[in-house]
Amino acid sequence: MLLLKGKTALVTGASRGIGRAIVLALAKNGVNLALNSRSMDNLKDVAQEAASHGVDVLLCPADLAEAATPAQIIKRVVKYFGGLDILINNAGVAIQKPLADTSIDEWDLLLAVNARAPFLLCREAIPYLQKSEAATIINIASVVGTKGYINQGAYTAAKHALMGMTKVLAQELYEADIRVHVISPGGVATDMVAKMRPDLEAASLIAPEEIAAIVLFLLTHRGNAVIDEINVRRASNRPWR
Repeated sequence: MLLLKGKTALVTGASRGIGRAIVLALAKNGVNLALNSRSMDNLKDVAQEAASHGVDVLLCPADLAEAATPAQIIKRVVKYFGGLDILINNAGVAIQKPLADTSIDEWDLLLAVNARAPFLLCREAIPYLQKSEAATIINIASVVGTKGYINQGAYTAAKHALMGMTKVLAQELYEADIRVHVISPGGVATDMVAKMRPDLEAASLIAPEEIAAIVLFLLTHRGNAVIDEINVRRASNRPWR
C-alpha cells in the first residue's frame, strides 16, 4: 500500500458534499491539500478542519466556468507546494430541465464546469504529475456518464464528455505511469442530488464518505492491479441496471 503522507493533492468542488468528504479523508492520511470552490466562506470551514490533522492547506477559490481558471490554479498550487501528486476533479453543476427548454448559456455552463475544466486542469497538471511517483488523476463522473435521464440532458452530455475524455487520457498517460481513474456514483447525499432528484429518499442515498473511502482505496492500492472505472449504485437499486 502506498503511504500518502506528505503527498500533495488538488481537490475541486472541495467545500461540501463529496469534495469535502474526500478532503477530510486525505487530510487524515497526511496529504497536503489545495482546495478549490467558488465560495471562500465554505472553503475556510473545510480548510480549518483539514488543517487540524497537521497538513498544509492552500485555498484556491475560483470559478471553474472561466477558461483561464484551471491554469491559474495549477500554477498557484505548484508554486506553493513545489509539485503535485494527485488531482481530483470533483466540481460539478447541474440543472433539471428538458433539453427543449435548455438555454445556450445553461448548456455552455454545464459543459464548461463538468467537462472543460477537468480537461484543462488535467492538461496543465500533467507536466508536474510526471515528476511524481504517485501520480494520480481521479475524475468524479456520475451514473449519467453512461445513462440518460429525462430532464438532465445538459448534465448527461457533460458527464458523457468527461467519461470519454477520461478513457482517452488514461491511455495517453499509461506510459508515463500516471494513473487515471473515474468514479461514477448514483444518488449521493449532496445538495445537488437533493435538488435534481427530490424523489429519492434521503435514507437511501450514498454517503459522501463512502465515495471518499473509494478514493482512498484507489490512491493507496498502487500495485499491479489497476481499476479504470468504478460504478457505485445505491443499495436500494437493483444490481446490473
